Amino acid sequence: MKSKYLSGAAALFSLLVSTGAVFAQDAATTTIDKGDTAWMMMSSLLVLFMVIPGLALFYGGLVRAKNMLSVLMQCTLITSVVMIIWVLWGYSFAFGGSTSPFWGGLGKMFLADVTMDSEAATFTDGVMIPEYVFICFQMTFAAITPALIVGAFAERAKFSGVMLFTVLWVTFIYFPIAHMVWDGSGLIFNWGAIDFAGGTVVHINAGIAGLVWAIMLGKRIGFGKDNMAPHSMTLTMVGAAMLWVGWFGFNAGSNLEATSNATLAMMNTFIATAAAVVSWSVVEGFMRGKSSGLGAASGMVAGLVAVTPACGTSGPMGALVLGLAVSPICYFFVTTIKSKFGYDDSLDVFGVHGVGGIVGAIGTGILCAPFLGGTGYVVEAGTMGAQVLAQVQAVLLTVVWSGVGSAVLILITKAITGIRASSDAEREGLDLASHGESAYHA
Repeated sequence: MKSKYLSGAAALFSLLVSTGAVFAQDAATTTIDKGDTAWMMMSSLLVLFMVIPGLALFYGGLVRAKNMLSVLMQCTLITSVVMIIWVLWGYSFAFGGSTSPFWGGLGKMFLADVTMDSEAATFTDGVMIPEYVFICFQMTFAAITPALIVGAFAERAKFSGVMLFTVLWVTFIYFPIAHMVWDGSGLIFNWGAIDFAGGTVVHINAGIAGLVWAIMLGKRIGFGKDNMAPHSMTLTMVGAAMLWVGWFGFNAGSNLEATSNATLAMMNTFIATAAAVVSWSVVEGFMRGKSSGLGAASGMVAGLVAVTPACGTSGPMGALVLGLAVSPICYFFVTTIKSKFGYDDSLDVFGVHGVGGIVGAIGTGILCAPFLGGTGYVVEAGTMGAQVLAQVQAVLLTVVWSGVGSAVLILITKAITGIRASSDAEREGLDLASHGESAYHA
């Protein structure tokens, strides 16, 4: 079935929504499997584990001690606010049943018509999962994506501005992209682009927004002069490990069922990530003479990011190649490119998530090839060239939508609340200045 590989977590579900065939299915012709339901409940919790505490600790360890709590607070509040928005209008905007190529409409506002008995389709005809569990699963994706952007403006952004931007960004950037990629009526979906678990929707989307933030916000005070080394690589490594564990819910959960295709996504998430850790460490050792813990953690995340769009369609050997390839490219961007252009992407959101997502999204079009061990092309032309073209189109649209849209929303936020903490607050540290408390006590 073509839709199986086109959209990962939401393809068949939203395709059936668009034709009015998902909800209120006849119990005699559909089955809700307890194992699938349990797996999707667990996958939702694993993705939550990725952001709180995983991402929060990963980012928190990378900043200076005086800003640790601010990062924890930003990740926690972004997650909580987006969950509320998701049930009010986000789910509807992404998966509301509209035939529009750009958004899902108003049909599911405030979770209208969603009950314990309503169902969402899986990739197997007649096998369903409760709609509530699908909503929860997609809610965690919506929550983690804007939290990823935190790393780009860490240590200098105004807390109220971050929260206002988050509300605007998920509404006008994330929800439409999710619809375009993962809904049966979506524009990118109908191009035939493969994004099994969120390479475009999550990582390129957040990575580009992060780059725009870094450029428009300006550099941290003392950037390039003061010591801005991570205050706790231990916490960063703990957070990275939590991300890797949680990512199995992210990737294998996007299959919607506990079937063999979920095991393929699981295997690829192991292999690509391990390869990227080794690859980053080797490159760093060759370039700097030493392999660092920061490099290993960065490679871990780069591998996870790159395999996300490809995990359900690439073979394990393809995932291995993808993991080996992504780290040198991301390393080049977080060192050479960032230095050359002088932007202060504090924790390399663009260099790892944006670039890694682009590498993975385009690589997906190659690695799905059957002769490379993949599951096959999904574009109508059925050729590698056509598949890669569809992937590139999806990347370019996401870059433009997120880049231009984020810039506009940052300007709106700046006009309403401001986006940068005061110089005094930045020097004192955002823990005390923004929250009146410290992560650590003497």
